[in-house]
Amino acid sequence: MKIFHFLIALSLVSVSFAQADYSGEGPYSQLIIRGVTLINGDGSPPRGPIDIVVENNVIKRIQVVGYPGVEINEERRPKLKEGGRELDASGMYLLPGFIDMHGHIGGRAQGAEPDYVFRLWMAHGVTTVRQPSGRNALELKRQSAANEIVAPRIFEYTGFGSGSDEPISTPEMAREWVRQNAKKGADGIKFFGAEPQIMAAALDENKKLGLGSACHHAQLSVARWNVLHSARAGLTSMEHWYGLPEALFDDRTVQDYPLDYNYQNEQHRFEEAGKLWKQAAEPYSDHWNAVMNELLELDFTLDPTFNIYEASRDLHRARRAEWHEDYTLPSLWKFYEPSKISHGSYWHYWGTEQEIEWKHNFKLWMTF
Repeated sequence: MKIFHFLIALSLVSVSFAQADYSGEGPYSQLIIRGVTLINGDGSPPRGPIDIVVENNVIKRIQVVGYPGVEINEERRPKLKEGGRELDASGMYLLPGFIDMHGHIGGRAQGAEPDYVFRLWMAHGVTTVRQPSGRNALELKRQSAANEIVAPRIFEYTGFGSGSDEPISTPEMAREWVRQNAKKGADGIKFFGAEPQIMAAALDENKKLGLGSACHHAQLSVARWNVLHSARAGLTSMEHWYGLPEALFDDRTVQDYPLDYNYQNEQHRFEEAGKLWKQAAEPYSDHWNAVMNELLELDFTLDPTFNIYEASRDLHRARRAEWHEDYTLPSLWKFYEPSKISHGSYWHYWGTEQEIEWKHNFKLWMTF
């Protein structure tokens, strides 16, 4: 039977996570969630009341125990074993936990400590996170698995080359780094791009070890190695959307950069990124279809990370989201003010022109 973490949308969870010293409960040999209305995530409608029995992190039983508004016959309900725990979820809803495929665990520059990020995730039902490179992620993964901290289950993808005494400059160095990364307990690798022969060697070795892989196809390397190269070499998933329109180019190799473009200027970087999809092949053209079909045949995963780009097409709506006052740290507010330094804070000269370009960018992106 499948193993699940569950989100219960109830005030008890919110209150618990609001407590600064709350360190979680359990694990229990048996947990019974009683009287809940279940939304099981496969498209079926809500149903309840239901009792759900979990034993050692495995769902053992999902039992309908009655009808709405009718008293439940206690004799027909699953029995609690010694050492077990019951949760009365009457009038509440239960869903499978959400999986964040690209969730960074805060950062020093933002002033967001892991505990702050973990509690927000857990309170919103995110129970599993894939961490695509980041500080201290292996140790946080271990602590989460050991129930030492309140946190989702963490799958750690180490940034390629991190921890190496010198830059990875040969295929054999790449293979050795991949082997060492696996020995340390990582679940996979996060790439940003490298020399083609190094990417090929690293992905080949990683696939032999049965680990996952993700790539943010940075514009610094994408002219030589785009999404098609990665998919053919065994990459599990592409991150964001970099590398995909480049694979769809049919009349160029490099995007149309302005004469004064500088990658270190994030206004340049993200403004011009908003014009990229219209440089790709037309939707449903022969080349567009060929790329689509090959990625499908390779069982390739697109991980688009939408929320980080939403403000690009409607900046002021994102700035004034109603939850900022209650949940956004002052240090995060500061970080995301227009900045020449802070990554992703590129709002120096952002107007209607840029938002319209991004609106069309989204339309072509979503068509694919």
